[in-house]
Amino acid sequence: MFSPFSCIEGEAGAGLLIVCDHASNALPPEYGTLGLDPEQLERHIGYDIGAAGVVGEISRRLNAPAILSGFSRLLIDANRGDDDPTLIMRLSDGAVVPGNAAHDAAERQRRVDQYYTPYHSAIETAIDGAIAAGYPPALLSVHTFTHNWRGTQRPWHATILWDNDPRMPVPMLEALRAEDGLVIGENVPYSGELKGDCLYRHGTKRGLAHALIEIRQDLVRETAGQLEWGERLARIVGAVLKDSARDAPLNSVRHYGSNTDTRATA
Repeated sequence: MFSPFSCIEGEAGAGLLIVCDHASNALPPEYGTLGLDPEQLERHIGYDIGAAGVVGEISRRLNAPAILSGFSRLLIDANRGDDDPTLIMRLSDGAVVPGNAAHDAAERQRRVDQYYTPYHSAIETAIDGAIAAGYPPALLSVHTFTHNWRGTQRPWHATILWDNDPRMPVPMLEALRAEDGLVIGENVPYSGELKGDCLYRHGTKRGLAHALIEIRQDLVRETAGQLEWGERLARIVGAVLKDSARDAPLNSVRHYGSNTDTRATA
């Protein structure tokens, strides 16, 4: 049976929930390949290459839970608001998607109900459970980006995207930039200020510390690179969580629209 998400078990006490919006290029059997050549689904338009492997390694090293999407972003994009016009793409990086070309409002709602909503509900359930146990989780979203976009080389090894909550992204940026040989960007090649995206919905609106990391795909296409970046991020995020427990309330709920933090109690 096709599942819209998968979970990696972990300890609520880890203080972290990892999410992966574009983990898979799978499609439900009834959609076939959406009319595309199968090779197209192996491209970045189908999923974030290497992201799931990185998430698995971070989760393993930190014993932190993770929620991963089980469907291709071409079916419906989990990192968009449900009213976003790019929620279901008819054209993606030069590829016309025949199975999306003529979808109507009923089909759009069907995909929201069967795939998009269950994924986000799983994230909400994990957050609710952690908060109930007294451990409001910081959220880490893992994505990957292409090394070349329309003939232009992208120089960054990884970038951090964030909006208006500096608690997690700023120390992550500092730590990544202290690593030898890495070029680290901030809010490139995309902006972290996307209203309605996954971290806006689960992080900003709920007052939870959060950050999105984008890793260049050529660095994590193979297993060795996924393990390398998983180790690096587990080390950095683990240190950020440890330092925050001493210096600043990272694992807390910040009232939306204010700078006030409120620690949860068990």
